[in-house]
Order: sequence, then structure tokens, then C-alpha cells
Amino acid sequence: MAEGMMKKFYGQRAYVQSAGVRNDMEIDGFSVAVCQELGIELSRHRSRSFEEMEQWGDDLGQFDLIIALSPGSQRQVLALTRFYHLDVEYWPIIDPSGIGETREAKLAAYRQARDMIRDRMIIRFGPPAEG
Repeated sequence: MAEGMMKKFYGQRAYVQSAGVRNDMEIDGFSVAVCQELGIELSRHRSRSFEEMEQWGDDLGQFDLIIALSPGSQRQVLALTRFYHLDVEYWPIIDPSGIGETREAKLAAYRQARDMIRDRMIIRFGPPAEG
């Protein structure tokens, strides 16, 4: 969700890569649905693990900033700072995946997480680019 919003809001101003604690981070339908509401296409998106990024040739030391959205990812990212000089920020975003019984309740939880990420991006990086 965060990578899609960064690309939509800030375009080519930054290189963005989404990474998960695990490498099986297929984007679920609720994330796709609530991002489509903002004109953000996620249906083909897949998050990679840090290990997978390195295997595919990404140099983690070349990233200026890593933003952790969960305590688990924060722990993993902080461990990487032993090997790479990285700026790390932790944004405590709710995990909507286990919230709500009905489809509407689940969508409301995903919208809340989406909006929390959006608001933190605007505070940190400024208003979205026009166009």
C-alpha cells in the first residue's frame, strides 16, 4: 500500500521499493480495493523480503531511508543498521488484516490504515505532486 501511494503522490522524486518481513507478501484484495479508491493500482504489486531484494541485486546500502510500518519490520530494519548506514523511521500503522467480521468492517479497517499511511507521508514528504 505504502509503495503505491508514494509512487502516485511523488512520482519520480524518489526510488521506492516495498519490502516485507517475509517474501510471501502478496497484496490482498482489501488493500487493492481501498487503494483503487484513490486511483492507485496495486493488483500486480508484490512486496519482497530484504533477502530477496539482495538476491535480485538491490544494494540496501544505497537506500537513504527505510520506513518500518510494524514492530516486526522495525526489528529487522534495525538489525540491518549493523551492516549498512541507513536512516530508519518507525510509523506505527494498524494492521488491518485481522480486524472486522463483515466486508464493510474490513474495508473500514483497511481505509483507516491507508489513511494513516497517507497522512504520515504528507507530514514527512509534503503535499503530493500535482498531476
